[in-house]
Amino acid sequence: MGSFKAIAAAICIFFPLHLCAQRGSYVVIQPSLENTLKKYTDRFNSLDSEYVVNYVSNAQAFDWLKTNVPLLECPDSTIEQTYYYRWWTFRKHLKETPDGFIFTEFITQVKHAGRYNALSCAFGHHVYEGRWLRNKQYLDQYIQYWYLKDAQQKVPRFHQFSSWAADAVYNRFLVDRDSSFVTSLLPYMDQDYRLWEQEKRLPNGLFWQFDVKDGMEESISGARREKHTRPTISSYMYGNANALTKMAIMAGNDTLRQRYAADAAKIRQLVQEQLWDDTAAFFKVRQAIKGSNDTRLSNAREEIGFIPWYFNLPTDKSKYAKAWKQLTDTTGFDAPWGLTTAERRHPAFRSHGSGGCEWDGAIWPFATTQTLKGLAHLLTDYKHHDGVSPAVYYRALQVYARSHQKNGKPYLGEYQDERTGYWLKGDDPRSSYYNHSGFCDLVINDLIGIKPRADNNLELYPLIPEGQWDWFMLEGVPYHGKLVTVKWDKTGKRYKEGKGLKVFVDGREVYRGGKLKRIVVRLSER
Repeated sequence: MGSFKAIAAAICIFFPLHLCAQRGSYVVIQPSLENTLKKYTDRFNSLDSEYVVNYVSNAQAFDWLKTNVPLLECPDSTIEQTYYYRWWTFRKHLKETPDGFIFTEFITQVKHAGRYNALSCAFGHHVYEGRWLRNKQYLDQYIQYWYLKDAQQKVPRFHQFSSWAADAVYNRFLVDRDSSFVTSLLPYMDQDYRLWEQEKRLPNGLFWQFDVKDGMEESISGARREKHTRPTISSYMYGNANALTKMAIMAGNDTLRQRYAADAAKIRQLVQEQLWDDTAAFFKVRQAIKGSNDTRLSNAREEIGFIPWYFNLPTDKSKYAKAWKQLTDTTGFDAPWGLTTAERRHPAFRSHGSGGCEWDGAIWPFATTQTLKGLAHLLTDYKHHDGVSPAVYYRALQVYARSHQKNGKPYLGEYQDERTGYWLKGDDPRSSYYNHSGFCDLVINDLIGIKPRADNNLELYPLIPEGQWDWFMLEGVPYHGKLVTVKWDKTGKRYKEGKGLKVFVDGREVYRGGKLKRIVVRLSER
């Protein structure tokens, strides 16, 4: 192997290609893609003051990205630029600590963070995004930090915010298929779930949370002191229970399998019974009435009502699918700069001021990511869409991509004015490169549609609307220890390799077809 790497390095000197290692696999990076990455990296570097340097400096960014991330080219320049910008910013948050690698949320130190400036609020987003990195150690150590290292502290911080951590870990397993990693963590994930039950479970079986501990303070329906039952944490725990069920099966632990399968079914039933508002056709917060044992549903539709679909919680009925009508309603959640965190028609919309951390209507990338993931599940896993189509997903993703700017330059901050796109934290340095959401995963997993599976199959389920793209290429996607490239050329003129869709695994063509559609390909064992 050593001699092969030496030969590969020598080849790179004389030929315009790059050989990228992935557990013994090698992929040839097309010169056009390498040039695209270089163009974007150079531009982003030139605009950056680099006032904080973590594990990978700007000078090292191109080489690190070339080695670690899938490369994309597509006819939508906005989505393409944002895709590379998000990988470029994600790299900024990779930090090497005495307890291993972690990903930070804020680029600068913040008072409410734990050791090493670590925060658990966006852990699920980090893992979904980072599962597509070719070097496993970064995410392995980050996951172990929260489940193992943080738990050893006098004041653990993992439960500082609600989390769909076990769900994220399982969905990461679907990409790398490293069963030993997840089964070794199963006892700790089980312990973590039981701690959530002790801390936040209500007698009725659902979970409560303060809006600030959901990372969603100053919301219309929320409170900092009242134990409201929120669609967020109960949906997260449903996702975690489902993940733990599957991981228990992998570990051969029938006791845990039965426990978590039953709990997932219970949570699903309760969310649909207790948090669904038939009149509003939406999942809502059930509020605890102060000084009483009674509860009531909030009078506000909020973006968190889409979160149940992130985990495929709602049953496949048109009754529930009606909620998605609000996504394209300009008096609902559709605004010029993206999806609002509360319905725009509500009297309390944007009523809490601005410049703090208000979730009363302004656009938060954190929530946009969750909603788009839920929408992708609706379109790929459900029969009842109630008129929602891939075109709706594409438009929402494109608007989200376009929102990554400030003064005409690439930017990612905390939250935005829905009418003007102004970042409401202004020029606060802590908000730059805010690692509190996802984007690249939405492109890889949902738009282009690489659907990781536990079996030895590769599934592609694109959500690119028919006729939208005549061509694209996504190259070097790590999957089950191999490297996948997806190439679409409607006319055959772009890549001059014939018309249609092609899929390559470790450089070998495994599928060729005339249409951009859902496919399942059996991977060869080795």
